[in-house]
Amino acid sequence: MPDPSPAPSGAVKTRTAAPAWARKSSVVLLIAVLALAVFGTTTQTWMTVTLDPSQAGAGQEPLQVQGSKAATAVTALALVALAGGLAASIAGRIARWIIAAIIVLASAGIVAAAGTVLADPLAASQGSIGAATGVTGTQAQVAVTAFPVLAVVAGCLLALGGLLILPASRHWAARTKYDARAMAGTAAASGPVDEIDSWDRLSRGDDPT
Repeated sequence: MPDPSPAPSGAVKTRTAAPAWARKSSVVLLIAVLALAVFGTTTQTWMTVTLDPSQAGAGQEPLQVQGSKAATAVTALALVALAGGLAASIAGRIARWIIAAIIVLASAGIVAAAGTVLADPLAASQGSIGAATGVTGTQAQVAVTAFPVLAVVAGCLLALGGLLILPASRHWAARTKYDARAMAGTAAASGPVDEIDSWDRLSRGDDPT
């Protein structure tokens, strides 16, 4: 027959290991990889522009427009998401909610900016055309590569990675100074205290007596 008496008040609860998907290192690495993937697409050619033969500067070679020029916001938002993912590893509970929201909003901006390029590639390439020919508003044939699509896909996955912080962080150990002292005090109370432990607790400002 089980003992109905309650557990001693000084008993220490054992923290169960976090599942693989909820590990802090896994979540942070996922966000970092996706953010770097988005950033990497902006270093590649998003569009190849062939000018109309009747326009000025049409004798040039086709223009290669990088993602950083076609959608400048994507580069900045990818770096914001990367910084947010790294900050989540040391943030407190409330700060993680804020960081998750920032990553989701940055991801939405990435998808919107890349989607705008896919919706109207000629308009997105006008800046590069003007820089190359000195004339804006010209007609041209624009061939879109796969990198804007990859940016959209990576942006959507990045938003999911940001949302993953919320359920996963429930399995993360507290990282605040207060929690660290509380955990140290509980661990010390659960076992005998020797002279070394006493000096360590005194150095932390605790009174071992």
